[in-house]
Amino acid sequence: MGHLRASGYPVKEENVQDVTPIKQRYGVPAQLQACHTALVEGYVVEGHVPADLIDRLLRERPRVAGIAVPGMPPGAPGMETPGQAAARYQVLTFDGGGRITVFASR
Repeated sequence: MGHLRASGYPVKEENVQDVTPIKQRYGVPAQLQACHTALVEGYVVEGHVPADLIDRLLRERPRVAGIAVPGMPPGAPGMETPGQAAARYQVLTFDGGGRITVFASR
């Protein structure tokens, strides 16, 4: 969340015991679920998505429910570890019909 704040996004943090109902309510597919779920201008942002890709999402406004980085890949925002190389990972979009597509690769 520090990455988003540093990129100019206002972040309202809410800690809950069980995130499952939130992910279900907003249609995050099980295979894309991660540790954080955010709502940004009508889109769901799931996991450690780089802020520049959220910017792109908001600029392009594709017809999707949201964007996700499944899991916690090393090197994704907030997952950087000194001395550890960043892993390659994909940033995916998803819609209400179950369609998942690659939005970007890092």
